[in-house]
Amino acid sequence: MQGFALFPFDPPGDVAALRADLRAWLADHQPQGRIVGRSNCWANFNPDFSRALGAAGYIGMTLPRRYGGGERHPLERYVVIEELLAAGAPVGAHWIADRQTGPLILRYGSEEQRERYLPGIARGEVYACIGLSEPGAGSDLASVRTSARHTAEGWRINGQKIWTTGAHLSHIMLALVRTEEGSERNAGLSQLLIDLDTPGVTIRPIIDMAGNHDFNEVFFDDVLVPHGALVGERGQGWRQVTAELGLERSGPERYLSSHALLEALVDAAGSEPDPAVARLIGELTAEMWTLRQLSMSTAAKLAAGEDPMVEASVVKELGNAFEQDMPRRVQAVVDCGWDDPDDLARLLRTLLIASPSFSLRGGTREVIRGIIARGLGLR
Repeated sequence: MQGFALFPFDPPGDVAALRADLRAWLADHQPQGRIVGRSNCWANFNPDFSRALGAAGYIGMTLPRRYGGGERHPLERYVVIEELLAAGAPVGAHWIADRQTGPLILRYGSEEQRERYLPGIARGEVYACIGLSEPGAGSDLASVRTSARHTAEGWRINGQKIWTTGAHLSHIMLALVRTEEGSERNAGLSQLLIDLDTPGVTIRPIIDMAGNHDFNEVFFDDVLVPHGALVGERGQGWRQVTAELGLERSGPERYLSSHALLEALVDAAGSEPDPAVARLIGELTAEMWTLRQLSMSTAAKLAAGEDPMVEASVVKELGNAFEQDMPRRVQAVVDCGWDDPDDLARLLRTLLIASPSFSLRGGTREVIRGIIARGLGLR
């Protein structure tokens, strides 16, 4: 049976100074808008903030300088994103491009793709979405039916993606498509970079129960993209996308989406909190500390070039449970009316509605638990 490997989190340089510099920058540049925007902030789009963050060197930190990056260590980037999320900064516009798309283009993309997209990503000006989920496939990612046929003119794409976060605000999609006719399951899949202003691409909103527009369905009707849109090797999309998911599933966003609520609870509790509230604050803080250690260890394993599929899945599963349970646990111990105007009540209302969706991002719980079980030799 394989165990959960723990790696030491040891970023180079002066981490305390890095945190202090970023906190000072945020004090001058972070928008002071609605408090509810600080919860689940990595879904909060603010292009002006993203451009300012890019100009300050806090996006594309691990990319080579020749592509506009900072050539910083991955664990330094981890420190920066942890600070941004803890502060509730509106990082949603550049989030996917910086976290996944840029590193994947650097690793698998052509030189033309790197030169075309990476500098804009590092500037906080090029935004990306992930084209994975499809209608009728549920959580079965290998059931991709969107097809891309190789022609003399380029790749002809037909099909549909769904639950595509931020597609309506993104410039590009990194899509998993079936390039080998007659192939099944995870064979015959490839990744294509699709400019979303290409003729034949239609993006339609999916409005959630709170009236928010984060998700979309994206249709491809005989969309023609150039041969150079292929990322990496033809037919190796499954291998590439599983590496990408390791980046998606293990970061601090997996336990900090509800962090603003914990801060508001501490502030509302004051210096002499009710015993039940004090106990809950202690429990939540201890659980978050443990999740942070697991997440940092997984980040260190990624930085060492290892594949943390099991560890990343554990972080996502436990982190999602923590994020989703927090609003209900807070609701159980605080006397907070649904119409109360204070920060705690507003954050609680927002997260009670939003938190059920947290476990859908990056794979449902059933899929994640299956990955963990297989990785541990339990099935």
